[in-house]
Amino acid sequence: MDKDVLIQYCEIREEIKDIHRRIRELDKFLAHPPIVSDTVRGSRRDGTIGPIKITGIPDPLYHRKERQRDRYRKILQDKEAELLALACEAEKYIESIPKAELRIMFRLYYLDGLVWEQVAMRMNGMFPQKKIPYSSDGCRMRNNRYFEEN
Repeated sequence: MDKDVLIQYCEIREEIKDIHRRIRELDKFLAHPPIVSDTVRGSRRDGTIGPIKITGIPDPLYHRKERQRDRYRKILQDKEAELLALACEAEKYIESIPKAELRIMFRLYYLDGLVWEQVAMRMNGMFPQKKIPYSSDGCRMRNNRYFEEN
């Protein structure tokens, strides 16, 4: 196992966020579908011929969006199961790192999804007694060096 598992974990987490966003948009559409109107020429109830206004929800579009939402929900279930399996693998990999300091950095960056500036701030909060404070570049370089060595 290598860095690819950690990167893949981050990518799948972002993909799940995107699928959630798409489902929210479809739910919003299905809760308030667009109402369309058209005018046709035909006979009315009283027997006269002339324009008639027809208003309603376009059924094919509505049903297509419902099916699409169901498909996204199925994809979401599969991706969440895949993410859980990858999270276990990523945790095992991070636990195999010998230094606790690196393990914390990796969890913050890869599992929690923080950027290096936030990782450095959290590390400085966890280890305030350290003589040289953590910086975003320092954390990133430690990450790169670890993967170059292993």
